[in-house]
Amino acid sequence: MSATQSNNNLPLWVQDRDQVIAESTDVEWRYQTPPDYSRSNENLAQESIYNHLEGTLEAIAQNLVRTLEMEVSFKANPQEWLSIVNDNFRVSTNGGVEYTAADLSAQGTYNLFMADSEHYKASEESFESSAKVFHTTFPEGFPWEVVEVFSGPPNVTFKWRHWGHFNGEYKDHAPTGETIEIIGMSIAKVTDDLKIISLEHYFDNNLFLEKLTSGGKQTNAEKKASACPFSSWFKKSHKS
Repeated sequence: MSATQSNNNLPLWVQDRDQVIAESTDVEWRYQTPPDYSRSNENLAQESIYNHLEGTLEAIAQNLVRTLEMEVSFKANPQEWLSIVNDNFRVSTNGGVEYTAADLSAQGTYNLFMADSEHYKASEESFESSAKVFHTTFPEGFPWEVVEVFSGPPNVTFKWRHWGHFNGEYKDHAPTGETIEIIGMSIAKVTDDLKIISLEHYFDNNLFLEKLTSGGKQTNAEKKASACPFSSWFKKSHKS
């Protein structure tokens, strides 16, 4: 697998992630086939606030983090991740424990970035179960984009936003239909060729989870009713 470069001389891992996927040959994919980001790309086109020009620090940082997220989610062998310096790589959240690439590959980003709390028990979740939880919660996707870059290499400091439409239940909690947005900051220490050596994330876990549980627990009857195509009619009829 070659780490090729485009005509603009940017390394592959800071180009669009679809290009990274296209050039990732002989890769051990977690689910046997390469990921398809077509729906995610549609959501980004419709809902992104910031459309960074190719080659800017914002676009480079955004592509690099999206490549890492793709590799963590879909490349089963962290030794095949292009976006990091594998043996040295460390990632932490809010000044907490530093994790390796192997840790990320085994447990997933949700489990390592949120840990145990009242509304999410990372210690009870696997890579697959955690992904299922949040795919259920945000059925239209959970996009991410860079807002602003404050400093360039070797310590790239940037602000970002993560957002999704809360249209699916979260661990038996009713969806509210709200668009939930997380604003955070990160510091990425990178090499001269823009591979990540370390990554520090800072954001409010508790505020995020409080929003996901604000709809209250659903009863079994409510779950069955929500699955019924005539449920909205029955609710209106009952109220009248």
